[in-house]
Amino acid sequence: MRIQYKIYFILLICLLIQHTKGVAQASTDLWVMDTEGKGGDLKLLTSTAKPLTNRPEYDNQPSFINDSELIFSAADDKGNNDLILYSFRTNKFTNLTQTPDRSEFSPSMTECGSYFSAIVVEPDGTQRLWLYPIAGEAPELLYEDIFPVGYYDWYDGKASLFVLGEPNSLVYVRGKGMVDTLDTDIGRTVKKRHNTSEISYLDRKKSIETDQGKAFGIASVNLKTGARKDYGFAIPGSQDFIWIDKHHLLMAKGNEVFTKHIQESDWHSLGKVESSTHQGITRLAYSPDLNKLILVLNRTQIQKNEP
Repeated sequence: MRIQYKIYFILLICLLIQHTKGVAQASTDLWVMDTEGKGGDLKLLTSTAKPLTNRPEYDNQPSFINDSELIFSAADDKGNNDLILYSFRTNKFTNLTQTPDRSEFSPSMTECGSYFSAIVVEPDGTQRLWLYPIAGEAPELLYEDIFPVGYYDWYDGKASLFVLGEPNSLVYVRGKGMVDTLDTDIGRTVKKRHNTSEISYLDRKKSIETDQGKAFGIASVNLKTGARKDYGFAIPGSQDFIWIDKHHLLMAKGNEVFTKHIQESDWHSLGKVESSTHQGITRLAYSPDLNKLILVLNRTQIQKNEP
């Protein structure tokens, strides 16, 4: 079965280009914070929070690829996005890609460890998943007929993909010509639950109204059994969550970070980042090996020492 979006193609590409330009123009930085403990005992050492990047362009979508290195998407002054590697061993940044004719977003390491992957906005505006061999060979297009792809995660060497459409859908590629639509009308977070066969996501069809706004459901599909589970609701107004272990989720609202056990309904504050220049945490990345949490924060003003 080949996924085609011919009916919506022109509309979707226009929306996609507008979305990508908006993201590229956003001014965001990565911050790093030390942590203590694991899982339900996780503590944030908020006094250690500091910028890892500090410039007016877009630095976003962080992902740890091992116990000492982080990759993320970064825009240049022309709005083109490349992938950057940061090493906590050397405290140095290195370009993994330098591609003036296309932009790379949402980097991740594949389960086999031989590739890092990224969503690529190609020269004609098509947005698909690509693989980049660690050995430095030419990148490879994956799933030629599945587009526009926004977000994804890996299970069993295959990708679960957020596909932009009317509505957005979550699909899983089981093999050549074998593409399962797992759900529709989903939010932008797609994350594998640690040590399980589950892919979790925001279910926009399930929501509740709270004093702080609408909160969407957090759901999962077991890719082995097809079983579905619900893990309560996200924080109202927030779209991004991560798993810090099999049983605990992490989200943020404003400059505050929250955690929740999957059997609990309430989110509990772990602390707040104090800053006069950055407000609004979106994406998160956590390394239990390094005891560090990476936060993406929106810049509210330009630093005086910047040109």
